[in-house]
Amino acid sequence: MEEAGFCVVCGRTDQFVNEGLCVDCDVKRTPLVGAVPKAKVVICPTCGSRQKSEKWEKWDGTGSATHLAAEDLAPFLRPREGVTIRTVSWEERGTLELRREIDASLALRYRETERMMHVAFPVVIEHRTCTSCGRKSGHFFTAIIQLRGPEGRLRGSGRDRRVWLQETWDRVLPEARPEWRNALSWYEEKPEGWDIYVVDTEAARSLARWMKPRLNAKLTESPTLYGRHDGRDVYRVTYCLRVPAPNEPTRERVERQA
Repeated sequence: MEEAGFCVVCGRTDQFVNEGLCVDCDVKRTPLVGAVPKAKVVICPTCGSRQKSEKWEKWDGTGSATHLAAEDLAPFLRPREGVTIRTVSWEERGTLELRREIDASLALRYRETERMMHVAFPVVIEHRTCTSCGRKSGHFFTAIIQLRGPEGRLRGSGRDRRVWLQETWDRVLPEARPEWRNALSWYEEKPEGWDIYVVDTEAARSLARWMKPRLNAKLTESPTLYGRHDGRDVYRVTYCLRVPAPNEPTRERVERQA
């Protein structure tokens, strides 16, 4: 508890003291903010995801994947009890690929006073392939999105149809959620269109249903028994999107017009 009194270190009597120390002597004796002794950031070298505990968090795609952002560094700061960190500006130093020297400039509030301080600490970068990229490299998948034309054949060559389907898909895909796009593994060109392999069934389902109205497509879902795990059947699901030809009305539009 703070109360006006005598500082046992500097002898001042014009400030509140806590456990016999004025705020200035308190700060000099014990730093307000420190850093963890062995700071490490685990980054997937393929997609830039960060490993947090046992989970992987996707890189947001802004800046360089190897640049350490505030989200990477803030957990390494250790403020004292009663210290509020107002703002932090970060600066990376050093030229080593797997070791960075970090200088944090902090604006703090402690015992009703505003203060500035610097904290410098090293951060080791470890490269480790994330679960998603490991699955993709091994051609693992749990679902397929089939991109097809309408029931009837489109005019022109098969190659023209596939190019048109790919361009239609690529035009809309950037608007989808990042976690859905990150689950896409690889594409296979088929005589009738494209097969898109996905490493997460829920992402495949959400993306296919999201694509349906944007492509004016007809969507069908077909589960296939793949095996058993822990006594339960495991299915791989195929989501088929049939996209109408340019200027061709969908069945829903025809019904509305009728």
